[in-house]
Amino acid sequence: MTELPPVEYGLAVERYLAASGLAEGSRRIYRIALDTWAWALADRPAPTGPERRRARPPVLPLALLDHPDAAARLRTAVARRGADTDPRTLSRELSTLRAAVAWWRGRGWIDGDPSAGLRPGPLPGTLRGALPGTLPGAADPGSGDAAGVAVGDAGSTPLTPEQLRTLFAGRAPLREQTLWQLLHESGAGIEAVLALDTDQLDLPGRRTHPRPGRAGIHWGAGTARLLPLLIAGRSGGPLFLTDRRARAGTPAADRCPHTGRARLSYRRAAELFGARARLLGEEWTLRQLRAGRRAGSTARRGQVSG
Repeated sequence: MTELPPVEYGLAVERYLAASGLAEGSRRIYRIALDTWAWALADRPAPTGPERRRARPPVLPLALLDHPDAAARLRTAVARRGADTDPRTLSRELSTLRAAVAWWRGRGWIDGDPSAGLRPGPLPGTLRGALPGTLPGAADPGSGDAAGVAVGDAGSTPLTPEQLRTLFAGRAPLREQTLWQLLHESGAGIEAVLALDTDQLDLPGRRTHPRPGRAGIHWGAGTARLLPLLIAGRSGGPLFLTDRRARAGTPAADRCPHTGRARLSYRRAAELFGARARLLGEEWTLRQLRAGRRAGSTARRGQVSG
């Protein structure tokens, strides 16, 4: 049976959150953010302070997002919201709206995107002359590394424990779950992890086999639980694989001898993580998974040495 599109904005919000795989506490946070934009579409200022959480948003049709005035109303709301909140919070709220709008458009519930082009004020630490959407020190989009660091995450700011819980609690394919857990628990370089082969893993020891001239990679319980499931039936070849068979001419070292699929690339891994982050209303990068682990390891070494 074909799912009927919701008429009300509030119902569309609930369907989006139900499909997100978020824990209830995180759904509540994202619901509050999306309710904020309902006030904007009704051309009314959103409540602030403690009243914001208790206020019942106006009931309005989802089709208002396709109204010619929707973008102007949202711009006005961004200006109002920017006057009483910090840019990082506003940036997260805008990301939440953009993710929901993209999800609704993908189902044909709305046609336009009135959130396109909306931006909060400059974030602390940004410099004049930096490329739009990036911070100084961000990777060059053409360098083969992650394509630019979104303003608001500073590229290497570690994900908080709550953000990590939200990420790992959601539904995601086994490949992605394993990659994200391994990056977070090991703190290893993204390219080094993607270059791993299945026969390099010492599963009982929760590490890679020692190799001359190369640092070993160690992982924790989360990765240890997932790796056996990921490599079931595979004794060699790349650890992380693409969804499709490798193209003709792909080097044998980057092709699975069992499935014929190719090694997962850095670019595709970044795209998959970015898509998941946007579904959660965030603009995270893979580097932030590693950053959290490195920061924790540094802190622990300092405690031991002190």
